[in-house]
Amino acid sequence: MLLLCAVAAGIPVATVAAAEVEGIRLDDRVYIAQGVPELVLNGAGVRRKLLVAKVYVSALYLAQKKNVSDEVLADPGPKRLAMHVLQEEITAEQFVAALNDGLAANNQPPELAPLEKRIRDLAAMMRQVGRINQGGVVLLDYLPGIGTRVTINGVTRLTIAGEDFNRALLRIWLGDRPVDGRLKQALLGGKDSVLPF
Repeated sequence: MLLLCAVAAGIPVATVAAAEVEGIRLDDRVYIAQGVPELVLNGAGVRRKLLVAKVYVSALYLAQKKNVSDEVLADPGPKRLAMHVLQEEITAEQFVAALNDGLAANNQPPELAPLEKRIRDLAAMMRQVGRINQGGVVLLDYLPGIGTRVTINGVTRLTIAGEDFNRALLRIWLGDRPVDGRLKQALLGGKDSVLPF
């Protein structure tokens, strides 16, 4: 809404404030690679565990805003899911356990079978990293025709091929049994979204 008001008033869009969640400033627009269209902030929110503990701030960026999870998952275009760690640390084992639980809850075994090696590769990379401390940032960027690029604290760690892998991964947050239902709605710009528009 603020964005529409700013445009109507003739204020340059660049002056519209980015969202801020739990002290984390989120860009309104991002570029994830050369030759890839700019992405806009679709929604953002906080991942809570046991409804109280704040684990991370998550933000979803898309080429065009969407508020239906199936449309996001079916979109073959570029995407970014960003996670800004709020708790003291996330260990590799916590990350891998959450990854496996989220994938199993939101994908059928026949969908996961062809992804097994790629899931193992992601888990192995996380074990090499060891932990992500408070203030750390994980970026999951989908680059069409290339795959899902995983960047941790500004360092590209791994790129995993396949749109199928990215779709399975995003279902952790946007699937029928998401890791956090309120966060899913926030990422889709719903009532729990912390966006200022």
